[in-house]
Amino acid sequence: MEWLSWFASPENTKPLALVVLFVTFVLIVFFVYGDKKRSDRLESYKHMPFMDDEPESKEDKK
Repeated sequence: MEWLSWFASPENTKPLALVVLFVTFVLIVFFVYGDKKRSDRLESYKHMPFMDDEPESKEDKK
């Protein structure tokens, strides 16, 4: 049970958490931008908030 006391010390867990989170971040970025098709598809979504669903007509405004 000595290893549990090693995790209880902030001097040990902070660097370990930093390494784990950094590796997770790098893997997510690699997964998202690693494939050219996926990268292009995600880049096409960047203008989605500015697109209208359907153009409004004069009849809809009445």
